[in-house]
Amino acid sequence: MPEAYIVDALRSPTGKRKGGLAHIHGADLGAHVLKSLVERNGIPDADYDDVIFGCVDAIGPLAGDIARSCWLAAGLDESVPGVTIDRQCGSSQQAVHFAAQAVMSGTSDVVVAGGVQTMTQIPISSAMTAAEPLGFTDPFSGSEGWVARYGSEPPTQFKSAQMIADHWGLSRKDLEVFALESNTRALKAIEEGRFEREIVPLAGVTTDETPRQSSLEKMAELDYLFGCDKVTAAVSSQTCDGASAMLVVSEDALKRYNLTPRARVHHISVRAADPIWMLTAPIPATEYALKKAGMSLADIDLVEINEAFASVVMAWLKETGFDHAKTNVNGGAIALGHPLGATGTKLMTTLLHELERTGGRYGLQTMCEGGGQANVTIIERL
Repeated sequence: MPEAYIVDALRSPTGKRKGGLAHIHGADLGAHVLKSLVERNGIPDADYDDVIFGCVDAIGPLAGDIARSCWLAAGLDESVPGVTIDRQCGSSQQAVHFAAQAVMSGTSDVVVAGGVQTMTQIPISSAMTAAEPLGFTDPFSGSEGWVARYGSEPPTQFKSAQMIADHWGLSRKDLEVFALESNTRALKAIEEGRFEREIVPLAGVTTDETPRQSSLEKMAELDYLFGCDKVTAAVSSQTCDGASAMLVVSEDALKRYNLTPRARVHHISVRAADPIWMLTAPIPATEYALKKAGMSLADIDLVEINEAFASVVMAWLKETGFDHAKTNVNGGAIALGHPLGATGTKLMTTLLHELERTGGRYGLQTMCEGGGQANVTIIERL
């Protein structure tokens, strides 16, 4: 089977809510990373086969197929199409999977996978609340089939995070210790310049705005979120603004454009679990992926698992036994933000650069997603 290669990966800084990127239109935010990617790699823009972007809550300035809008806003060739996909938090990781599948099938040679989210302008769940004037209080309330199967109380990520903490015996302090470590790692990574190669500065913002100087004492003062008794803002991912993109190409494209591959897409899969628990799918999805790939976690040098909530990653670590020291080594979304549709390729960009920095060979990425889903990608540094 033909191989899919990653030639380049970059991202914007993560702008904190109402921060330095808050005023930028989604099309322009995505355009910034697309234009930079095209300029850096020398492939004529008319030769790109597709632009696949993840985006959640694609309404307002994110509506109208934002993948296509970003490409056009970048001033790039009008003949290149774009498609926007929504697998919730894993949208741009799924974009990488679709790009790799297009290349491995032989139907495409040069594909951009990425994502964009402007959470200051379009807050999380905006698309869900847009249904309220129609008489629906949530996306599930009008479905007889859903209610018959799962009940009338809608699933929420906060309830799931609390359920996970309870089930795996995690205390509030356990979660806060983990969250503090995420911020500590992120601040150290910024201080050491680890993100400089992957970030394309924008609007005067040169690095991530989101990491926090905090303490366990400060965290202990915060109120609980939405009826929880362990989950606070300190142990949750941050809303933010950002975009990211990767260049995925075929072997033929490597030769045609004299490109040097940085990684190979070794494995792609996606699995699902209970949608009420919602955030536990990375556990069975990781087991499934490793079995399909004929690997074990002993073969994996680094892991990026999205820190939607501290309990999600801590449960995954408990179940898999993987080393926390090799997981989210530069911090995660608790410190670095979770720009929903852009997070998948954001994490993979960081994973690739960290494999290069440390000399690791295999990196695994997974993340929890709405509906109880989880993508898993394994890349091999070349």
